[in-house]
Amino acid sequence: MGNEIRKAASVIAARDGERGLEVLVLERSSMSRFLPGYVAFPGGAADREDASLAKRWFGSAAEAARACAVRELLEEVGLALTADGLGAADRHALDAVEAAPPRPDQLRRIAHWIAPADIPVRFDAEYFAVAAPGDVDPHPDGAEIAHAWWASPSEVLSEWEGGRRKLYWPTLFTMLNIGDCRTVDELLDLRITTREPDDGDVKRYPRSTFWQD
Repeated sequence: MGNEIRKAASVIAARDGERGLEVLVLERSSMSRFLPGYVAFPGGAADREDASLAKRWFGSAAEAARACAVRELLEEVGLALTADGLGAADRHALDAVEAAPPRPDQLRRIAHWIAPADIPVRFDAEYFAVAAPGDVDPHPDGAEIAHAWWASPSEVLSEWEGGRRKLYWPTLFTMLNIGDCRTVDELLDLRITTREPDDGDVKRYPRSTFWQD
């Protein structure tokens, strides 16, 4: 029997940069229990409060994954998604979101990852794409998140290929897919068919892509 699976959400915030599409990525703290030092998208496990937040913000508790995405984005990098768009806000308060909740269509569901039973920490994670303005900067919490920055998918992949960054399989697979997008609009229209790694992937990519040692 596999380990207990937890609902989760991740956010692929994207902007149109001078050199093309840029996405918001973060480096998890070295003290993190799950994937320390890995590069990932903002996000995390759902809390009990997310169903209530979803009912207030989106009119239905069934939108808990979207509420989780909004909450995690604020807590991890100090960015609030509201009806007016993405902007800096106090990570310790939901006031900005409560005052002007985002619409569901501001968080486009582009992928769904369900970890297999042999993974130590299992998540059922929905990935949402969010459009960002060009002048908003992340402010990592300094505890769970060590660094956060804007980068093109090709830059992240190049650093990973050079051994300077670690990417877990869902992040790598997602980054490879969004690498074909040239603009935010193309990313928002993207739908990724996820899959588990095959034998060729396991042989081709570093061990850290599949296992947290």
